[in-house]
Amino acid sequence: MAVEIIVRLDVMLALRKMRSRELAEAVGITEQNISLLKSGKVKGIRFETLARICEVLDCQPGDILEAVKTG
Repeated sequence: MAVEIIVRLDVMLALRKMRSRELAEAVGITEQNISLLKSGKVKGIRFETLARICEVLDCQPGDILEAVKTG
């Protein structure tokens, strides 16, 4: 059975009432990269970037990433 990582960044942004642009500026990455993260169209994320996102959103990595069994 395979596991797929689902990105729940859009949920955390909504809960924090924050826009992608604000998060991008606070983290120091482009809004396009935030958009790619939200859509799950990335193959990886640097721990440094993930830590900064968690710091800005005041959350844990598990609030943003979820492992879901497939198949």
